[in-house]
Amino acid sequence: MSITLLVLIGIVVVAVLYVIGAYNGLIQLRNRFKNAFAQIDVQLKRRYDLIPNLVETAKGYLKHERETLEAVIAARNSAAAASAKAAAHPDDSGAIRGLVGAEGALTGAMGRFFALAEAYPDLKANQNMMQLTEELTSTENKIAFARQAYNDSVMIYNTKREQFPTVLIAGALNFAPAELFEITAPAEREAVKVSFS
Repeated sequence: MSITLLVLIGIVVVAVLYVIGAYNGLIQLRNRFKNAFAQIDVQLKRRYDLIPNLVETAKGYLKHERETLEAVIAARNSAAAASAKAAAHPDDSGAIRGLVGAEGALTGAMGRFFALAEAYPDLKANQNMMQLTEELTSTENKIAFARQAYNDSVMIYNTKREQFPTVLIAGALNFAPAELFEITAPAEREAVKVSFS
């Protein structure tokens, strides 16, 4: 009897230790992808801060293109709101999907803005515009690297939570799958062209 009891106690202790280890591992991985999203958020905020300056610089040259300028600002505001929602809950798949959609719309509006700006040689030669486009290019590169790091962290987290027997613990303890920050529309895969050469 006592040996059987010791074996049962040993099994229970091992099971409890496994559950604790799996739970702590999932917490660590979830915190990693949340931190990785925070890095994207920093770069997105920088991007959102640059866009109004870019539009303001272009306003004097693009007087007859008010609709395009307003579309850029509207898309920027929508993306900033989606980013704030996603930053508050980076583990909310719906918030991440909303951000991806808003970012796609902003990328499209910025593409139209830069295509339009190409037709204005004085704007292309403006020192302030050149500096802002250089900063935006740098920021776009940082966003791409941050997004890659985030997606890597999400993949590791999702893989861990889907593996057996961790999947049993993840489901019971409400560890939901994380959403990748990926671009789905082919047109959105094109980087924003900010060169005025």
